[in-house]
Amino acid sequence: MPFAHAPSPAGGAASEAQDRRLRLHPRQAAIMAALTVTPPFANDAAVAAEAQRRQSFLEEQLQASGLHTLVLGISGGVDSLVAGRLAQLAVQALRQRTGDARYRFIAMRLPYRTQHDEADARAALAFIRADETHTVDIEDSVQGLARQLPPLQELPDARRDFVLGNIKARMRMVAQYALANARNGLVIGTDHAAEAVMGFFTKFGDGACDLAPLSGLVKGQVRAIATHLGAPAALVNKTPTADLEDLAPGRPDEAAHGLRYQQIDDFLHGRLIDEATLQRIVTAYEASAHKRALPVTPGA
Repeated sequence: MPFAHAPSPAGGAASEAQDRRLRLHPRQAAIMAALTVTPPFANDAAVAAEAQRRQSFLEEQLQASGLHTLVLGISGGVDSLVAGRLAQLAVQALRQRTGDARYRFIAMRLPYRTQHDEADARAALAFIRADETHTVDIEDSVQGLARQLPPLQELPDARRDFVLGNIKARMRMVAQYALANARNGLVIGTDHAAEAVMGFFTKFGDGACDLAPLSGLVKGQVRAIATHLGAPAALVNKTPTADLEDLAPGRPDEAAHGLRYQQIDDFLHGRLIDEATLQRIVTAYEASAHKRALPVTPGA
């Protein structure tokens, strides 16, 4: 029996919304709750309020930590674009409110060789206007580690490329934490609900951070906040890509998912979707549960 049904035209918007909630698949409802998904924005004012709430979150957490620096890697995608601009606005607000000039945001560029969308990364930096920018090419570190792992050299090309992709993600996070340690700071992550539900992040790589200001948002909401902040449309609407695999440079996220982000957003916002899409998302969520969990322990 399919999980999606056309909503009844009778009863008005309120009864339709209630009917939709009643007919959600139990796993869909449970996943939405577990990821604390932000409800759809009602209007532009709601977008503005959510952007301010997340900026305030960064301000409050940094001030409470007793540290003064936020660090984030900027890829050229909309997620780091939004998180980076919110971070810059947060430290500016802290400087103005406290009079403490030590509050700073550091943007990091972390290319591996020549990045195919380097122009987008530069455009993102120009929009964010970070207090400082540092560039670290991770190629030597990634290849140096790979050379010390003979089993990695024995893998088939496609599998080796996949493993190297995860090394790249983890090396980028090593660099961010090294700089944050050196400058008494916190590392920002860019994970949001649409990536979390699919497990589309590297464990202890881009999934590692101190603060996750985009948590709970769906992809469309990240784009809406980017537009509210004044980001260039070309960056807001850019095709998302993790760009970790040498054999598939610039591979779109949606190709990896086998789904469009709009379908994932619909699932997370409790909209009725077809059974095949629902099952694909639930399967991805369950298979990636270990990524969202703390390390397993033997217990008491």
